[in-house]
Amino acid sequence: MKKDIHPQVNSVVFVDTSCGVEFVTTSTLSSDRTREINGVSHFIIPIEISSASHPFYTGKQMLIDTARRVEKFEERMKKQEKVAAKRKGKKTKHAVRAAKEKTEDTEKEA
Repeated sequence: MKKDIHPQVNSVVFVDTSCGVEFVTTSTLSSDRTREINGVSHFIIPIEISSASHPFYTGKQMLIDTARRVEKFEERMKKQEKVAAKRKGKKTKHAVRAAKEKTEDTEKEA
């Protein structure tokens, strides 16, 4: 195994600057600032957004449909359902073909 090819793994504290939540973990990142937690020195890494403040994870996400994407999708689906209702399925076509062949066979026998 080659020596000195793996990155240095450090104990770090990711601090969400928007809400103040801290995540203690390990990372290859380092910084100039450190903090002692349970007798272990951790590098402090500030982050702007995390799972504690991201709207998707907090449930405060708002979807704004400015391009009418939802309405356009619903229109396409309605159009497809309307066409599908007029169309005959495989089973129906197969049954018609079988009945037609059966009548042709009876005509040939007669």
